[in-house]
Amino acid sequence: MILGAGVNGAALAREFLLNAVPVCVVDENDLSSGATARSSRLIHGGLRYLEYGEFDLVRESLSERTRLLRLAPHLVRPLRIFIPVTNRWGGAVAAARKFFGWEGSRRSIDHPSRGLWLVRAGLRFYDEYARDPTLPRHGVHRVGEAGVPSVDRRRYVAMCSYSDAQLLFPERFVVELFEDARRIATERGVEFELRTYCRARRRGEIVEVRPISDRKAADGSNSATTLRPAAIINATGAWVDRTLGQLEVASRRLMGGTRGSHLVIHHEGLCAALNGQALYAEAGDGRPIFVLPFGGDAALVGTTDIPYAGDPRDAVASSEEIDYLIDAANAVVEGVSLSRDDVTLHYSGIRPLPHADGKTAATITRRHWLEFHQGTGIPFYSVIGGKLTTCRSLAEECVAAVLNDFGEPVRADSRDRPLPGGRGFPQSVQREREAIGELADRHSLPSESVTHVWHWLGTRTQEVLSACRRQREGPVAGTRIPRGVVRWIIEHEWVQCLEDLVERRLMLVFEKDLARETIADLARLMVESGRLAAEDVDTAVEEVVARMRRMFGRSL
Repeated sequence: MILGAGVNGAALAREFLLNAVPVCVVDENDLSSGATARSSRLIHGGLRYLEYGEFDLVRESLSERTRLLRLAPHLVRPLRIFIPVTNRWGGAVAAARKFFGWEGSRRSIDHPSRGLWLVRAGLRFYDEYARDPTLPRHGVHRVGEAGVPSVDRRRYVAMCSYSDAQLLFPERFVVELFEDARRIATERGVEFELRTYCRARRRGEIVEVRPISDRKAADGSNSATTLRPAAIINATGAWVDRTLGQLEVASRRLMGGTRGSHLVIHHEGLCAALNGQALYAEAGDGRPIFVLPFGGDAALVGTTDIPYAGDPRDAVASSEEIDYLIDAANAVVEGVSLSRDDVTLHYSGIRPLPHADGKTAATITRRHWLEFHQGTGIPFYSVIGGKLTTCRSLAEECVAAVLNDFGEPVRADSRDRPLPGGRGFPQSVQREREAIGELADRHSLPSESVTHVWHWLGTRTQEVLSACRRQREGPVAGTRIPRGVVRWIIEHEWVQCLEDLVERRLMLVFEKDLARETIADLARLMVESGRLAAEDVDTAVEEVVARMRRMFGRSL
């Protein structure tokens, strides 16, 4: 049994099923409703981990970055990132302190900015560890050079560039992992069950799984079941300690997460300044911040790193964090004067970092490990740490460790298994555009609608469009999304409530012009599918509208 349906839980389920191990995944909320959906949406090697001497973590992360670009090309895309520098020689002493662990409690404001030669040295290591011939190596650029992002010419003397990758919608990535898990289970005749909005309770060696309300579970049932699992893996991220408490598992404190907040900004000047590329710079207090392209018409600005002790589900960006990120972006990007009026939404998540007394947030390791709990009757493990980039390798390592404890060999792994939407993916941008055009013609749909779906489903788009009924009825109100596709998603992607659709299947939470009309139209489709009672439509819409305001700062 796996507790937690985020990216680590999904990757673990897939890896166990590849080894013919039956799996039941349980989550008290929806898929990817925790840190996965609140991340920085980067697939990266962790350039700054070099400063702390975590070379193995950088090497692992870069290897997984290369693998994900190959196995999930519809979701993971290359991204060129630029680092503006204010001087040529600064930061060497501070970097040495970090490398040897001498940083102590010194505030980052005491640290001089990283200079050109220090950044270039780090990028040389980065390129050597990556060994990825498909991505360009690092470069050095003049400020104001054609084709590079526009940064403040009065502040910066040069820029370095390097390659990483972006996973725009990790929520869709998790759906793909579970879809592949379902396919593996079918192919190999292994039992697989995914139950969201359910709570697990342990009684000795028996676990009861019960829906938290009268809402149906993701498998279509709404009744409690009892299981006798061979092992339990707690992959609930920032909730690990709370989950252990609920299941009465004695343990020292394991988690010490920090809050990271982000802004989504629709601003033509900012998007033009980025030119489809990213900036990774230092804020006024020395903390790293980034400004990333977010789709074709927005930018993502982040992030903060603040100790957090409350319920991770309640994490919301503070007013101070919003101002901090706006000020940081204004200080880096040339010619923009961002204000709160330019912020479409904000979001905040809790990083699942290990508890570490006396360490600053930046110095806490991003490594992962599997913690075994003694004296639980059922073999019980907790996944500690991890990040989006290394979810697959984390799953591979954890599955190998658990199988070894049971005296079983590893029979298969996911190293070369594409996600469903990445199978047969076009090898060039031109061929990808042609494939989208062919699908639009074949199904008599606007190319914009097919493109929208393609960015979620990749080569599965043909399969889904062919399965849709009534394709000519038009898109969902206020969107380019075919109504037939939404019906298919509701039916096949474990959707239980309106919030699931808006935030984590259709990604509408990020749309600039999201309106009540769109949410109401989706509610009507939920009624058609039997997931929502007709008399509850108004209430469901108001709940989503209120959540948009409370969690994301959006007024609809």
